[in-house]
Amino acid sequence: MSVRIGVIGLGLIGGSLLRALHANGHDATGYDADPTTRLAATSAGLRVAHTLDHWRADVTVLAVPLPALPAVLDGLGDYDGLLTDVVSVKRPVRDLLAGRRYVGGHPMTGKESSGFAHSDADLFGHQVWALCLEGDTDLGDWLDLARLFTGLGARVVPVGADAHDAAVAAVSHVPHLLAGALVHAATDPLQRTLAAGSYRDGTRVAVTRPELVAAMAGGNADAVREALDRVLDSLREARAALDGPDPQAAVRDWFTPAWHTRRAWPVRPGPAQTVVVDRTALLALGAEGGWVHTVEDDRHITVMRPQLRVP
Repeated sequence: MSVRIGVIGLGLIGGSLLRALHANGHDATGYDADPTTRLAATSAGLRVAHTLDHWRADVTVLAVPLPALPAVLDGLGDYDGLLTDVVSVKRPVRDLLAGRRYVGGHPMTGKESSGFAHSDADLFGHQVWALCLEGDTDLGDWLDLARLFTGLGARVVPVGADAHDAAVAAVSHVPHLLAGALVHAATDPLQRTLAAGSYRDGTRVAVTRPELVAAMAGGNADAVREALDRVLDSLREARAALDGPDPQAAVRDWFTPAWHTRRAWPVRPGPAQTVVVDRTALLALGAEGGWVHTVEDDRHITVMRPQLRVP
C-alpha cells in the first residue's frame, strides 16, 4: 500500500501503530500534542511532525480519546484524505465525522499500561481489528484499510458501528466496570493480603486510567447500560442460588454454562476461503465471528470463520 500514513496521538495504541507501520516499511508520520511524547517517538527513530499545520497524509489514523477528537479535527482544518480511528466506541465518532471520508476502526488489543513508553510494534499481530462498514462507506476505502491492517497481522472483522458498540459494551466496557466493582468490594486489609490469582485476573483492567474508562463507558452509555443490566440479572440469579436449599448444586447449575462457553474461547480459525468482495457478505462474515485474513489485488479476499469445537 504505497500511501502516506499519519497517526495522530502517540499513546499506547497510536505509538504501537506508528512503530508497526515503520517496521513494515510504510511512509508513516506521527504527531502528538505532548512535546515530551514527540521527543520520545523521535528518539525511537520514528518520523514525527511538530504541528498539524500543513498536515500531509493520504490516510490519517485518529488515535486520541473520544473527548479530544473535536480539537484534533479543528487542527486538521479542511483535510480531505481518508480518516480512520482507534476509538473504542464507534457511533459517536461516526456522527462526529459525518460528511467526511471516514471508516471507523477499533483494534481489540492493548495493555493495562498506557503511553508511548509502553508501545509495541507487535501489538496487533493475530489480534482483531474491527473495521466499520456502513451503508455509505466507500468499499474501496474499506478494502484499502483492511489490506493495511491485515498486513500488520491483524484479523479484520467487518461490522457496523451500532453492532460494534453493543458487542464491546459486553466484552470490554462492562468488564472494566466489573473490575472496579471487585476492587470496591475488597477493602479490608486481610482481603487484600489473601487476594491471589482470581483477584488479580478479575481486576487486571482496574489499573486503566479512569479518564479512559470514563470515555469508553460514558461514550457508549446506551449499550453499556443494556449489557450491564444483563450482567446484574445474571448476578441476581447467582445470589438467589445461594439462598436455596442446596446452594452448591444451584451454583453449579448456574455456573456450568459459563464454564462450557469460556472453555470454547478463544475461537479457532477454520480453513481459509477466497471469496469475492460483497458488502452484505462482509457484514454477514463479521456477524458470524469471521474475519478477513488477506485482501488480494483483484479485490478478492481470503476469509476465515470460527471452527466449531467441543469444549
